[in-house]
Amino acid sequence: MKLFRRLPSEVRKGLPLERGERVIAHAAGADGYLVATERALLLPEGVRVPYETVERAWWEDDGLHLTLTDGSRAGARVDEPGRLPEAVRERVNATIVVNKHVELPGRGGVRLIARRRPGGDLLGWRLVFDEGLDPDDPGLRAQAEQALEGVRRSMGV
Repeated sequence: MKLFRRLPSEVRKGLPLERGERVIAHAAGADGYLVATERALLLPEGVRVPYETVERAWWEDDGLHLTLTDGSRAGARVDEPGRLPEAVRERVNATIVVNKHVELPGRGGVRLIARRRPGGDLLGWRLVFDEGLDPDDPGLRAQAEQALEGVRRSMGV
């Protein structure tokens, strides 16, 4: 297996790259190339997945699997991923500014997540409640907001 193959020029020319965006890793998939840039993962058929929208990425024998922050899923078949798994992992992790679980009084807890675009400003916070907790409960929501304010103060974000 070769780790450093060049991306074919005809593939590179057809990529939906933003100005100044550069390719850091790629792999041939069953339906085309998967390309990691420093800003997004480009899937076959022109699908662009910004790293800050990736909730979870994992690799299995059949290829890449993604769960996005909106709950949708994406992925692609890859036979020889090369450096792509490491590049995706590093770039997704780089978008996470804060990822902290806070226990709520007598109820379980909430995960407080702040993310940013690569090289950009903070996008905002997500509150992910433990399984079984109702995120629409006003009392629970108030406790989570109070916990968020404490974390923001202590971390300066």
